[in-house]
Amino acid sequence: MRITQATLEHLDLLTPLFVKYREFYGALPFPDSSRAFLEKRLRRKESVIYLALPDDDDSKLLGFCQLYPSFSSLSLKRVWILNDIYVAEDARRQLVADNLMRTAKKMAKETNAVRLRVSTSSDNAVAQKTYESMGFREDTEFKNYTLPISED
Repeated sequence: MRITQATLEHLDLLTPLFVKYREFYGALPFPDSSRAFLEKRLRRKESVIYLALPDDDDSKLLGFCQLYPSFSSLSLKRVWILNDIYVAEDARRQLVADNLMRTAKKMAKETNAVRLRVSTSSDNAVAQKTYESMGFREDTEFKNYTLPISED
């Protein structure tokens, strides 16, 4: 397995798995909008996307992760948000997520980030165990809130 950073040339390969990721979390597929969203992130360099590919096949995507930059005013450093990570069903239990997260961690270190943040649903025990095995710790200091912004 090899991990590579996604470019615009990977959109045809990435979009179907990104759609499956969205469906996994209950979102409607919207393949055209999903592709446009990914294309915009890559064109504007608003995210970093890593792809896990088999060593011998450029046409098969095993998984991906997408990171967004943020910053910490207290530490005066960059923070990376591991916003999306997904492994194709037929590639699970092959350490794909581990390899993607190792690459994300390496990039975070190379960009002098103070931390890497990740969130998952409270009932996703598999993801929680994976994150903890990679060194992530549950934040017990801060409680996070969200404010939905409606389109009225």
